[in-house]
Amino acid sequence: MSDADQLVAVHPDPPPPELARVLDLAGHRWKAVADAAAADADRPPEGWAAAVVVAADELDRALALCRHLRADPTDPVPVLLVVSGALLDDLTGHLDLFDDFCLHPAHPRELEVRLAHLTVRAGRAAPPDETIEYGPLSMNLQTYQAVVDGRPLDLTYMEYELLRFLAAHPGRVFTREAILSQVWGYDYYGGARTVDVHVRRLRAKLGEEHAGLIETVRSVGYRFGQSRWQPR
Repeated sequence: MSDADQLVAVHPDPPPPELARVLDLAGHRWKAVADAAAADADRPPEGWAAAVVVAADELDRALALCRHLRADPTDPVPVLLVVSGALLDDLTGHLDLFDDFCLHPAHPRELEVRLAHLTVRAGRAAPPDETIEYGPLSMNLQTYQAVVDGRPLDLTYMEYELLRFLAAHPGRVFTREAILSQVWGYDYYGGARTVDVHVRRLRAKLGEEHAGLIETVRSVGYRFGQSRWQPR
């Protein structure tokens, strides 16, 4: 079963919009659950791949769900707890109820990476590819190196992150706002023009021959290359 076929439980119902957006953009299938009863009613036959439980204010309710999801010692659901800073002290004594946590609101990239790491560590997903290959472009995600036609690219951290995000979703069109939120984070105030500036820099570094890898979609945003999934 591929990662995309697995179902992630998300609490609360409805979840925070920014969390839903992160899960959608990362390609996860997910189902919002309000409580333990809903988690049982919607549980897929193969079990939950993981759970993302947000505790922005009601920590007791969130921990009750975590406890339920992890009740079966032979098949506990991996849990990522997203908790507000004001509730951190209240986690003492409950560390066995979740596998990992991050502060709310979390950076979209942090959420994506922590959830991926959680499912891999729990054996519910295959380890992520360490490279991205697309035509003349090759990116090593472990060493933060990128080459095009064998030529190393001298990229800043944010240029690399932008190229990584686009190259990981070939053929998909993203608005400037979606790119900004995924690469820079929702709390970034530089404005959507920041994306345009970085795209121009990336195109210049890719060189005239390969600048077209990043295509401008008029009145929408940007697209990298063509989709790997072509209609038959």
